[in-house]
Amino acid sequence: MSTLTKPNHMGRKISRIRELKDMKQEALAQAMGTNQQAVSILENSETIDDEKLKEVAKALEVSVEAIKNFSDEGVINYFNSFNNFNDNSSLNTQCTFNPLDKLMESHEQQIKLYERLVQAEKDKVEYLEKLLKAK
Repeated sequence: MSTLTKPNHMGRKISRIRELKDMKQEALAQAMGTNQQAVSILENSETIDDEKLKEVAKALEVSVEAIKNFSDEGVINYFNSFNNFNDNSSLNTQCTFNPLDKLMESHEQQIKLYERLVQAEKDKVEYLEKLLKAK
């Protein structure tokens, strides 16, 4: 029984949304408080009751309507609605800074922070020594 011929196969829709979210069945099962086998059975079910669907939607962080109205064509259309990434005029692909310069800036900032930390510790030791001499 192919799910491709059944556009309202709820389990397959759940499976596709889970896959698009890069989530394994085990992760969905954990979010739902069940086990992987139960998720597998759920994804093979053509129909799912509304309460279970709400639970799945919450675990997937989508709405129930998103699951009910999901279609592969809709996802493809969604991504095709973005700018054509082959058109270089609308996409700036050049880096506007040198990554090595940024790395060196970060390293220099770390050195300055470390030096300030060492100086603060020296000041603290000096202050404590003064307190001990005063007593």
